[in-house]
Amino acid sequence: MHGPFNRMGRRKPMNEINVVPFIDVMLVLLVIFMITAPMLTQGVQVDLPQVSSEPIEETENRDPIIVSMDREGQLFITLGEDESTVSLDELSQRVIILLERQPGTPVLVRGDRNVAYGQVITLMSTLQAAGVENVGLISEPPPGEA
Repeated sequence: MHGPFNRMGRRKPMNEINVVPFIDVMLVLLVIFMITAPMLTQGVQVDLPQVSSEPIEETENRDPIIVSMDREGQLFITLGEDESTVSLDELSQRVIILLERQPGTPVLVRGDRNVAYGQVITLMSTLQAAGVENVGLISEPPPGEA
């Protein structure tokens, strides 16, 4: 007699693994990560200006130095996952050190739309004095263009 039963009526052991429970668990984990991933973004709350612009092309796979200025004029420097509050003098020193370690690292500025124009100019002047040749400005697309 052929099939999963032999003559005594006992079942033969299966030599296949049932992967359906594993697939179910993986789908549940995928849904959990998709829901929680947007909640993990951290950073300074900055109300970015909304303008139409083309995204900057990435030339290399290195994290940019992001300098953020919130509505009170406080400065934050971010490189990868590291974020810290700095003064204008400390910012200059930190950027010089980071650019010496990794020359050509892009520098981007995130400025709150409510910050005085003079503070942003002072920030950009400080970055220029620290040896930054090109500074990118981060903005958000207007509603409906995202």
